[in-house]
Amino acid sequence: MAERMSTATRMDRIRANGKLSRIANGHLKRKERANRDKRMAELVKKGPFPFTPAVQSWVSEQLGKPFTQVTEAEAKALAQ
Repeated sequence: MAERMSTATRMDRIRANGKLSRIANGHLKRKERANRDKRMAELVKKGPFPFTPAVQSWVSEQLGKPFTQVTEAEAKALAQ
């Protein structure tokens, strides 16, 4: 049977593993965000103004205001 590990040691291990995981996942997320920005900008350039909900969410996030307050000109300017 395995020797019992103290709670403090277990928590230290969890904290260390979490730090490594956040670093590795952070790099992947940064790349994916860049890909998503490119993909969404293309959809804004090509598509008609009442965009799909995913594109609306992205535009809203980029401009920092609700999509109901976004004009078509603002959205198209964002894509360029």
